[in-house]
Amino acid sequence: MILALSASGCGRGEEPDLINGKALFIGKGTCGACHVLSRAGTKGNRGPDLDQAFGPARNVGLGEKTVAGVVQEQIALVRRNSTMPKDLVTGEDARDVAAYVAQVAGQPGKDQGALANAGAPKVSNKPIVAKAGSLKIDADPTGALAFASRKASAGAGAVVFESANKSAVPHNIAVKDSGGKLLGEGPDVKGGASSKFSATLAAGKYTFVCTVPGHEEGGMKGELTVK
Repeated sequence: MILALSASGCGRGEEPDLINGKALFIGKGTCGACHVLSRAGTKGNRGPDLDQAFGPARNVGLGEKTVAGVVQEQIALVRRNSTMPKDLVTGEDARDVAAYVAQVAGQPGKDQGALANAGAPKVSNKPIVAKAGSLKIDADPTGALAFASRKASAGAGAVVFESANKSAVPHNIAVKDSGGKLLGEGPDVKGGASSKFSATLAAGKYTFVCTVPGHEEGGMKGELTVK
């Protein structure tokens, strides 16, 4: 998303909505999947670390409005061959995302009040239980980097994994053993399609993940217990 610094401002006529900006940064799936931003809790590894990109410059006087202008410009003018999609966010949404990044990038501490929970996906801790050898663990419908639950269980033997994804952000489902070895994965899907595959598992602990780059690192994973 980032790196060339310019002096352009946000060009905003009213105060941006930081809650919307954070929700979009996290919920679009792609911002947080690609960028580290500690206050947003994202750990993407495909794009620049936004804390490192702006923290040192802010420490020597780079203003918040200038940072917001840089971010908004990079959203609008995507470089050729960049991994960042065009028109990821536009208009007031782009302004809100830029304003949120400008406020928190490189800043210590945690978001407070309503901002603290903005964009957080609703993820259950109740295990999803396999039925007749089929384990259905859907992706968060907003495109956030999360599955419907952080836990699942299945019986030993052949297990069919399925994950429906209603969002426009590509996701898949895969399973890894306790050592991190990939044992199987479904295709990347979006727009209501389902990612599906089967694997034969012995009793033990496993991790189900999304293997789209940056998504597991961003928190799209859970624990699978096989008995």
